[in-house]
Amino acid sequence: MRKGIAFGVAAALAVAAMVLGAFGVLLESGVRAHGTLDRYASAAAVVHGEQSVTYAKGSGDNKNSESRPLVEPARVPVALSGALTTVPGVGDVVADFSMPVVAVPANAVPANAVPANSGSGAVPTLTGHGWDSAKLTPTTLTSGRAPSSAHDVVLDAATAADLGVHTGSEVRLQLDDAPQSYAVSGISSGGPAATLYFTQQQAATLSGHPDRADALVVLPAAGAHVSASALRHAAPGLDVATGAARGDVEHPAIQAGRLDNLGSAGTLGGAGLLVALLVVSGLLELSVRDRTRELAVMRAVGATPRQVRRVIVREMLKIAVPSALVGAVASLGLGAWLKAVMSSQGVLPAGFELSLSPIPVAGSALLTVLAAVGTGWLASRRVSKIRPVQALGESAVEPTRPPRWRVITGLVFVVLGGAMLVLTFTVGGPAAQSSVAGLVISLMWAVALLGPWIARFGVRVLGAPLRRLSPIAGDLAATSARAAAVRMAAVITPIALALSFGGTQLFVQTTSANATSAEARDGLHAARVLTSSGPGIPHAAYDAARALPGVTDVTAVKRTTVLMPVWNLDTSLQSLQAQGLAGGAAATLDPKLTAGSLAGLNEPGTVALSSAVAHDTKVGDTRQLWLGDGTQVTLKVVALYERGLGFGDVLLPRDLVAAHATTTLDDDLLVNGSGDLSPLTKQFAGLHPASAADYGSTLSEQARHDGLMGLIAVVAIAGFILVGVVTTLGVATASRRRELTLLRLVGATRDQLMRSLRLETVLIVGTGTVVGAAVAGLTLFAYAAGVTGLPMLSIPPLAVAGMVAAVAVPGAAAVLVPGRRILRRRSPRIE
Repeated sequence: MRKGIAFGVAAALAVAAMVLGAFGVLLESGVRAHGTLDRYASAAAVVHGEQSVTYAKGSGDNKNSESRPLVEPARVPVALSGALTTVPGVGDVVADFSMPVVAVPANAVPANAVPANSGSGAVPTLTGHGWDSAKLTPTTLTSGRAPSSAHDVVLDAATAADLGVHTGSEVRLQLDDAPQSYAVSGISSGGPAATLYFTQQQAATLSGHPDRADALVVLPAAGAHVSASALRHAAPGLDVATGAARGDVEHPAIQAGRLDNLGSAGTLGGAGLLVALLVVSGLLELSVRDRTRELAVMRAVGATPRQVRRVIVREMLKIAVPSALVGAVASLGLGAWLKAVMSSQGVLPAGFELSLSPIPVAGSALLTVLAAVGTGWLASRRVSKIRPVQALGESAVEPTRPPRWRVITGLVFVVLGGAMLVLTFTVGGPAAQSSVAGLVISLMWAVALLGPWIARFGVRVLGAPLRRLSPIAGDLAATSARAAAVRMAAVITPIALALSFGGTQLFVQTTSANATSAEARDGLHAARVLTSSGPGIPHAAYDAARALPGVTDVTAVKRTTVLMPVWNLDTSLQSLQAQGLAGGAAATLDPKLTAGSLAGLNEPGTVALSSAVAHDTKVGDTRQLWLGDGTQVTLKVVALYERGLGFGDVLLPRDLVAAHATTTLDDDLLVNGSGDLSPLTKQFAGLHPASAADYGSTLSEQARHDGLMGLIAVVAIAGFILVGVVTTLGVATASRRRELTLLRLVGATRDQLMRSLRLETVLIVGTGTVVGAAVAGLTLFAYAAGVTGLPMLSIPPLAVAGMVAAVAVPGAAAVLVPGRRILRRRSPRIE
């Protein structure tokens, strides 16, 4: 194998191993990630509710189950503390309550940390606990006393200094009501920062669920050992976390993020592997075809087919092993970078730790070597089996027909892609969303396998105008491309793959964000929206808004995530965005009802569903779902609607959502009427008005945020594809040394050949661009028709131009630079 070609193959394999290993790093980090132990570090164990829901379906041998993480804490009965204290070795059991608290600085606008219309500046937010929780950390009082009444609090020293208060003074705090004055009974040190303590009874009351704690923290007696099995026996139906798992209870977002990361990294890693196989197989096929003449000579002097294949496999191993190892080691750095970017963008929860080990290195290197050797062996089979004279002939002229297995397999992928296309068009909802990736991959494998036919068709279409543009060079380019359809197919495939894969993933996100913003904008009938720059809006603000003169309708909105069995090719458990509504939702929201009425949500035990998840549900039916904390409920369907992207797939009564959420605070207040809202913004800290456009923009930004992990991963995969494009084009051009030299010998000038190479590059890039655009366009059209609606399809022209340029410019350079180097010789000779 020539040095230039070997270098190109090695570079592609190294990048493939690096990308696959990076996803392996994310996958391993998801498996090993645990929350840091802060407040629960001294605990022997933490008793908590299960932070996932398991859904079983089928029966007998066909029975299977799936789990999804919860986003709200699954609380535990405080009454179990007595049973846990009887377990041998237990010194104390602390019922831990946590709640966000807004502290109103003394120098703020009266009763308001953010003046009206001041924007969304953050307000000072603390975490409140019961005084019993001070036992969990080495907290000591530096002055004053422990809280003893409902309006006593203890602040940590740093927070007290920031707020300008001391023992004996007052501080204004806002929880689920307007700011109230609390007496600072003491100042503490040694505990976590930004923390305040109420009495244990007051903390339980303020949490909104006094009989259920976030967790029961078991503290051991001095020098004693506590049996986890004994704790499980004392608290049946609950989980007992020990060791590193205690951090998952303290930071539940880590556990939810870990499970989500496992699913996303696994899916994207699988897509990356399929893409790598596509790119590497075409590249290695080119490298083997470049050696057809040499292999034919080996057959002519007596080498058996097995010996020929063994030579190729050995050479592939010599190239693949070191390049795969280099790429696999470099994957640790790429994985760390991807994790850092995802953490900085909020895709991964705070505290999500990176785990590095030899496992992703070894796994990605092994997969890359197997892919290289396997594709090299497949590419060598035909050359090693044919007769030597025939092989010598094919070293000069490519076969006109692709192998039968290739045609049949390609047609199978066409049928598979067609089936997924029909599915995306007809079923819509989650089933359509899940079929998009499979649709792109199926069509691209079809393109790769049927590439020679596509290449000939592209030459036939684009060759005519090139001949008119330049009769000599254009005819030479078209003739050469038509005669080398197999080579053309190998270089067209990565170009089409880059544009189809990147375009689909990018524009699915822009389409989804556009649909979310448009649905929210069109369906929001409220004149004004009140939002919070703090942890949320006290529900008391809803009652206060309704009492304002001139205000006609007010709707309180509280967002959450619920779990519900949804038909998605088969019934599966899905995490769905949901909103809890209270008040006159029918006057402030229009989710485009198709049946029923939102007024029904004023009754307990009701639900409204979007058409994407309703399937065959009708108004009056019941649906089972799990609320944010894992509580299973069966609700009556009172309405069906279409705008699920803008308003979530599930609408619930607000009180039902608040009773099973982390806090009882609302997210937004939707207001109709001309009444003055300034009394509200003055009374409640952090409350400020926003326009309907701002509201829609916020939701679309959230939609973009939800797709960030996929986009970041797509950048990594697209980067590999781009390397594959450049490498494949460079290898294809380098393998034409004999052809270009022969053309020089029969009288073609360097300028004519360079012009021919430029025009042939136009053929290659043009055909690849058209094919890639066709695959991406078909997929996006199906996605928009099945999920968002065709009017919501969003394909920014500048982004399209940037993608085409990102592929075309380096692709052209990969052809013209080695071509110029080959033609640089003054006295050409055939080697």
